[in-house]
Amino acid sequence: MGRKWNNIKEKKASKDANTSRIYAKFGREIYVVAKQGEPDPEANQALKFVLERAKTYNVPKAIIDRAIEKAKGGGEENYDEMRYEGFGPSGSMIIVDALTNNVNRTAPEVRAAFSKNGGNMGVSGSVAYMFDATAVVGIEGKSSDDVLEILMEADVDARDIIEEDDAVIVYAEPDQFHVVQEALKQAGIEEFSVAELSMLAQNDITLDAEAQEQFEKLIDALEDLEDVQQVYHNVDLG
Repeated sequence: MGRKWNNIKEKKASKDANTSRIYAKFGREIYVVAKQGEPDPEANQALKFVLERAKTYNVPKAIIDRAIEKAKGGGEENYDEMRYEGFGPSGSMIIVDALTNNVNRTAPEVRAAFSKNGGNMGVSGSVAYMFDATAVVGIEGKSSDDVLEILMEADVDARDIIEEDDAVIVYAEPDQFHVVQEALKQAGIEEFSVAELSMLAQNDITLDAEAQEQFEKLIDALEDLEDVQQVYHNVDLG
């Protein structure tokens, strides 16, 4: 399962290289979840999750506060959550999650990004069945045995725990995301190198150099779209 962590690292590195884009995407997501529920993360689990994830991307407090205040003020912007599925070069599979205030704009933009970069959009369900929703939590400074002991003492189940690149990665069921984090925090761990609810491919594939170059252009084109929040795929970029 280590290759799945490599894909998340690659995504984080790509987004870290364009901070204004990732900050804008987080600002929108924080506004939406704060508006949908309570603007208090202790009373709104969805907001709490987004803020935990924002912390791993070093999103400035000012952006977070601005989005929450906008939601408190009853901002008039309304967004729909959309999921698109498609195929890239050489059997690669892609899931695109978006937040949009204009579905008639977003769908054609996503379709164009696919078609112009060697891919094509599929129908709903054509790809998602090959992915599993997964909580991914990464920490540094502990061994996998240490983390296993912490989770066992807290009676927390995990799908897998691996050591890779000086980090320990915990894979768990989505509803265990906060449970895993809380168990680790109770053991004195406060910083997380990754805190994601992700869609992980059941089987990763490796592309040849030419196909991977085209695939990466497709992913970049999708992530550059204003309405796109997350892009998941089944290609091993390690």
